[in-house]
Amino acid sequence: MKRWAILCIAMVLSGPVIAQDIVRPVARPVSETLPENTVRPVARPVARPLLEYGAQTRPVFRAERNLFAFSPNAIALSLRPAVRPASIEAAAEERRLARARGQVCGNPAIQGTVVGTINGAGACGVTDAVKLRSVAGVSLRPQPTIDCRTARALNTWVERGVLPAVGGEGGGVSSLRVVSHYACRTRNNQPGGRLSEHAFGRAIDIAGIQLRDGSEMTLLTDWNSADHGAQLRAMWRAACGPFGTVLGPEANRFHRDHFHFDTARYRSGSFCR
Repeated sequence: MKRWAILCIAMVLSGPVIAQDIVRPVARPVSETLPENTVRPVARPVARPLLEYGAQTRPVFRAERNLFAFSPNAIALSLRPAVRPASIEAAAEERRLARARGQVCGNPAIQGTVVGTINGAGACGVTDAVKLRSVAGVSLRPQPTIDCRTARALNTWVERGVLPAVGGEGGGVSSLRVVSHYACRTRNNQPGGRLSEHAFGRAIDIAGIQLRDGSEMTLLTDWNSADHGAQLRAMWRAACGPFGTVLGPEANRFHRDHFHFDTARYRSGSFCR
């Protein structure tokens, strides 16, 4: 180590110095012949598919390079689907026609019968009234009488609110239990009050959601329950938009057991409570 230190100092002071005794590497002698047992690498065989038979499927070798892109395992002749029996085609057409005959309000998802104009007492009455059997494939029991604007809002609510909230629980939604629709009455049935939207066919009240397994979600018993409370609240939120007024169990004592939906319009937007 001392010799190397002295050498480094001398190089700094007097420029590069080459020590005479420094060992430098030398090239190893190359033998002209290798031992007989020496293993030398050989080129590996390359599997080259027959491109003329379409065996290559990599993008670079596909049709854009004027080569086939078919699998060598593909069958020579593709199978074609069999023609549907005439009975299946006839049944499907009959269902389509029945759905078209039963549609109201210009929407096949809204099934019912056209009632037309209802002339009620005083200012009561409905223009463009329909009696609904189902919306979005969900039955209404009993069948409500409302106008088409309210029917379309109800259909939207069932599609976007009820069906997603319930999902496949209990086999899915079977029907909605309707407790009020068109009725010539005042708000909350209070004497001397203003006419309700029910008096114009623009409102519907729903108290329960029947499932296909026979069980029912009710506003009275399940609004605060751990089982269905979150689902019913999701339905309530989904109604705020399609409908102008949305009232639920927390609105007041008159609505503790049902949803009230109507299509009244306000300048400030939907009223939801």
